[in-house]
Amino acid sequence: METDVTTELYPRERVGLVREATARAGLGAVLLTPGPDLRYVTGYDALPLERLTCLVVPAAAEPFLVVPRLELPAAQESPAGSLGVELVPWDETDDPYALVAARLPRGIAEVGVADRMWAVMALRFRAALPGAGQVAAGGVLRALRMRKSAAEVEALREAGAAIDRVHRRVPGLLAAGRTEREVARDIADAIIAEGHARVDFVIVGSGPNGANPHAEPTDRVIAPGEPVVVDIGGTMPSGYCSDSTRNYCVGEPPAAYREYFGVLEEAQRAACEAVRPGVTPEAVDAVARDIIAAAGYGPQFFHRTGHGIGLESHEEPYIVAGNREPLEPGMAFSVEPGIYPGPHGARIEDIVVCTEDGHDPMNVTGHGLVVTG
Repeated sequence: METDVTTELYPRERVGLVREATARAGLGAVLLTPGPDLRYVTGYDALPLERLTCLVVPAAAEPFLVVPRLELPAAQESPAGSLGVELVPWDETDDPYALVAARLPRGIAEVGVADRMWAVMALRFRAALPGAGQVAAGGVLRALRMRKSAAEVEALREAGAAIDRVHRRVPGLLAAGRTEREVARDIADAIIAEGHARVDFVIVGSGPNGANPHAEPTDRVIAPGEPVVVDIGGTMPSGYCSDSTRNYCVGEPPAAYREYFGVLEEAQRAACEAVRPGVTPEAVDAVARDIIAAAGYGPQFFHRTGHGIGLESHEEPYIVAGNREPLEPGMAFSVEPGIYPGPHGARIEDIVVCTEDGHDPMNVTGHGLVVTG
């Protein structure tokens, strides 16, 4: 299924919801420059340029989208062009920050600026609105973005299916004598071939590099009998992201690896099964962590169990100790415990969505070790 990105993923009423959230937060307006927040609200995947593009959502006035005149056609052709929001073009000799300030109601005490706004733009807004303090706008959009709509879940499912297809190709790309970089290059090509618009990352960690969760592909040659961690993700045309980790071995793996990999499979499965409304992220983290610690590998699991995903590959909620905000239906995140003893390592990762009575997996490929060659 191909998602209708205009009418379902980026509905017209979303701007109104942001306006209501702005008022509840006690802000005079939020200012959203190119990035995930702007795309979430309008569907406009604007280029991050030195020329200001900014959606202005006042709490007590009509929203408007300021764009450089040469970017006006792109804005009009994007989903933002059909939202009923006024598009305000500015010319090269105009001051767009003064333009925004002149259109805002007087006496605004505080504005929210996009979390990904360039510092130079935030400073220009500070000068243009000297009486207004600035806070991060992410807090205003947080509750909206964290709970995915049905259309967003389907977009994540499409992304998950696409990255699953890439993992099914991996056994044919791995071979003793190939370098991590060679394999990673082929995987990146497969990510695009399977429907992604952009490759976000490719981790191919062989042997000791598998013990580094964020290893960059190197010219290291993969040797027979070495485990390989493959963590990959990309962004779909819809804007929604994929992220999945599976484990491979070129030939028979070491006995010690087999032993802790079985523990990891149990921990990851149990953590997924723990997901349901009302359970806290730290409780899900503890399920995986306790199983790994009980088997004697506690110190070798040193990162959080997961992160939210949507228009960004890492966003809220984070599945980590200390996060006690109960899970709700529509929250989407990874479940990815890992064990990294040193000679090698392993991580199993799925994207799941919290449902009314449990979880819905976005990745459906097998979790077991795949032995190739």
